[in-house]
Amino acid sequence: MAPTRRSLMRSGLLLGGGALLTRPFRALAQAPAVITSEKMRPQLPYGVQAGDVVGDRAVIWSRADRPARMLIELSTTESFAHSWKITGPAALEDSDFTAKLDVAGLPPGQRVFYRVTFQDLGDLVTTSTPVTGSFLTPPAVRRHIRFVWGGDVAGQGWGINPDFGGMRMFETMRAVEPDFFIHSGDTVYADGPIFPEVRLPDGSVWKNLVTEAKAKPAETLAEFRGNHAYNLLDENVRRFNAEVPSYVQWDDHEVTNNWYWEKVLGEPTAADLKAGRIYRNERRVSILAPRGLRAFMEYYPIRRNPLSPDQIYTSFRYGPSLEIFRLDERSYRAANSFNRQERPGPDTAFLGATQLRWLKQALLASDATWKVIQSDMPIGLLVPDGKDQDGRPQFEAFANGDGPALGRELEVADLLRFIRDNRIRNTVWLTADVHYAAAHRYDPSRAQFKAFEPFWEFVAGPLNAGTFGPNELDDTFGPEVVFVKAPEKGQANLPPSAGMQFFGQVDIDAESEVMTVSLKDLNGATLFTQELIPVA
Repeated sequence: MAPTRRSLMRSGLLLGGGALLTRPFRALAQAPAVITSEKMRPQLPYGVQAGDVVGDRAVIWSRADRPARMLIELSTTESFAHSWKITGPAALEDSDFTAKLDVAGLPPGQRVFYRVTFQDLGDLVTTSTPVTGSFLTPPAVRRHIRFVWGGDVAGQGWGINPDFGGMRMFETMRAVEPDFFIHSGDTVYADGPIFPEVRLPDGSVWKNLVTEAKAKPAETLAEFRGNHAYNLLDENVRRFNAEVPSYVQWDDHEVTNNWYWEKVLGEPTAADLKAGRIYRNERRVSILAPRGLRAFMEYYPIRRNPLSPDQIYTSFRYGPSLEIFRLDERSYRAANSFNRQERPGPDTAFLGATQLRWLKQALLASDATWKVIQSDMPIGLLVPDGKDQDGRPQFEAFANGDGPALGRELEVADLLRFIRDNRIRNTVWLTADVHYAAAHRYDPSRAQFKAFEPFWEFVAGPLNAGTFGPNELDDTFGPEVVFVKAPEKGQANLPPSAGMQFFGQVDIDAESEVMTVSLKDLNGATLFTQELIPVA
């Protein structure tokens, strides 16, 4: 059998690693001499994950089924020879028994193997069966990089269908052996109930795995947590998480559709009633969103900023060739509106002044060849959000229709001008949200606002949700649709079984640093490829 990318990487692993920073690992030495019944042991029902890998650090995550201590063993060999052991945090009720540890001192450019065990805090003796995962650390020198991205999971009532093979996209992505995964938001649909059966137009039936938390829109903290736990019931997702580290951001459906802080949900419409979107006790987003954010932060391997624990935006250097800039386009936005204000102000905020200032300076400071901007929402696509009290259309994203830069577009214009004026090269935007695949090239020669250099934006998704689109373009920044794959006119909310689920794959060549972006379907077939040559 021919060697795979991953086996070739493993063959060059270092056997050392004494620089790994650890705490004493006393607990496993206390394991009983007799065999403990598996039913008595702590359980890890949702597997393991790693994420926010940067430099010599990575966050390792898991969840126990009771109060328990997280114990981690790490090695640069699959046999766990020359391993290191760390005592992690206690998984307690206040975090829904989730636990994560920011591990430091990892060697560069290595596949690191880890085993997570939980020690029952009730007796300090009983331990779980270990669950194993692995991840690749960023290289210190140039090497080939491959990663995948996409968004939109378990949306529009399309959940885990065992008869379909579950969330098959995660197995398709795993098969290409990516170094990491960018999750571009809508990690869950907390506002979207999932029912046991959905009858399809052809008379067949889509059958969902169902849980109590997915029977109604999430309102309580427990229900938000249950939405994240639901996705982890899928064995494809758990297998993927155990092998591929992630950089995760959020969008609206981690709380509710098209939310902003001031929003108060109205009475359910006929469509809401049909879909089961009935909020029984709480309709204030200002209450729902903090609950959704807490559950999101608990259930993903996201590094907590000690000075700003709920901060999502940050950057990740991945060797000399790549840096990723993860944005938060939800926490700092103003209310959705007609979005055509002529001057920037509090009512045009999207990234917000602090995040925008950080992004400019982080891009300016980066000496990575490629700067990938992880944006959950596209720049030039219209995403409508009903009408305002004057009957004018409201917008959910940056775009507001053809014409000069106005409203939230003023932030984009400011950023693009800054990138041009400071000669920041090789920026690429990766996004999701609109539930179809597309490649857009932005060019000032076609634009209303012209103070920027040409750049690309690629859209991928859904990963396991309804397929829609395509959305209308806004000519403000001169986008051209180079490729699009979306339902035919008149079709909407196609199920995963229709095959129109999409992810993106990026390859960066070790020698030339040419970036190749591919858009792929549920079966892994390549639909579109674009080579980008770096500019010095």
